[in-house]
Amino acid sequence: MAGGVSTALLKAAANAIVVLIVAAFIISAVFVEQGQQQLKATAMSMLQQRIRALKMKGVQITPQLLNKINMTIYRDLGLLEPVWLRILRFTFWSITFNFQMFPAKVHYAGASGDTAKDVVLAALPNTVMLFTTATVICIFIGIFLGLQAARKAGGLADRAISTVAMVTTSLPMWWVGMLMLLVFSFELGIAPAVCINVYGDLAQLARHVHGILYYIYSIPIWLHYMWLPVLTIVLVSFGGWAYTIRNVVISVMTEDFVNVARAKGLPERTVLYKHVLRTASPPIVTMSALSLVASLGGAIITETVFSWPGMGRTYWVALQAGDTGVLIALTYVTVFLFVVIITFLDFIYALLDPRVRTGLAGGGR
Repeated sequence: MAGGVSTALLKAAANAIVVLIVAAFIISAVFVEQGQQQLKATAMSMLQQRIRALKMKGVQITPQLLNKINMTIYRDLGLLEPVWLRILRFTFWSITFNFQMFPAKVHYAGASGDTAKDVVLAALPNTVMLFTTATVICIFIGIFLGLQAARKAGGLADRAISTVAMVTTSLPMWWVGMLMLLVFSFELGIAPAVCINVYGDLAQLARHVHGILYYIYSIPIWLHYMWLPVLTIVLVSFGGWAYTIRNVVISVMTEDFVNVARAKGLPERTVLYKHVLRTASPPIVTMSALSLVASLGGAIITETVFSWPGMGRTYWVALQAGDTGVLIALTYVTVFLFVVIITFLDFIYALLDPRVRTGLAGGGR
C-alpha cells in the first residue's frame, strides 16, 4: 500500500508541476503580448508629444532625429527586448514566485510596497476574509438544508428549498449587491457603501493603538465593512449548495445499506447523519474544497460593486492600468491554488480508495 501511495503521490506531483509550468508560460505570453501592444501605443503617444515640444522650440524634425527619439523611447519602455525573452523571464519569475521583480504601475489599496508581491499579499487575505468566510457559511447552511430536504423528498421543505435555490442562483450576484447597497447603505444607512474606506479607519486606529491591541480592535472594523458583502454572497449562493447536497444525499439514500439500517430500527437521524452523510461525504468534500479555492480568486464585479480591496477588485484595477506584472501574479497565484487543491484531493482519494491509487500509479490502465 505504501508503495502504491508513494507512486500515486509522485505522479500527481509531477503532473502538477507540468501544469504549473505550462500555465505560467501561457499566462506570461498572454499578458506580455497585451502589455506589448499597450507599450507601443504609449510609445507612439510619447513620440508625438516630443515632436510637438521640439517644433514649439523651432527644431527641425529630420528622419534621423525622429528615428533617434523613437529608439530612445523604445529603449526606455523596454520594447527593444525580444518578446519571447520577456515571456520566458516572466514565466521563470512566476514559477519561482519571484513577484517582487514585477513593479506595480499604480498604488493599490493596502499594499505596503510597489511590487506585485506586495499587491498579492495585500489583496489575498482580504478575499479570504470575504469570499472564503461566505463560502464556509454557505457550505454549512447548504449541508443542513440539503439534508432536511432529502429526508422528505417531495415534501414541503423539499419544494421550498428547491424553489429558493432556483430563484437565488438565477440572480446575478453583482445585481443583488447593488440592491443591498441601495437598501442598507443609501436608504437605511447602516452599512458602508465603499468598503475600501476600511483602510482609513485602520490608519486612524493605528495612531492610537499599537501591538496586539491593534489587531483586536481591528476585528470590529473589518466586520463593520464586510457583513453586507458576506450577506449578499450567502444569500445568492446558499440555495444552490442546498439543492446540490439534497440531490447527492437522495442518490445515496436509495442504496441497500440505508434500507438495512432502517430495518434494524435505527433512528432516522442516525441513519441520515451517521450512514448517509458519511457515504455522501466524498463528493461534498470535493465540492467544498474546490469552492474554497475558487473563493480565493475573488469576484471582479462583486468586489468592484462593494469596493472591496480583494483579488477581484485588484484584478480590475490592474486591467485598467495595464499592469502586466500584477495581472500575471494574480492569475498565477489563483491557478497555483487550484492545482495544489486538486493534487491534494487526488492524493487523499488515492490514500482512501485502492481503485484510484491503482489508476494513478498505473497511468490509468
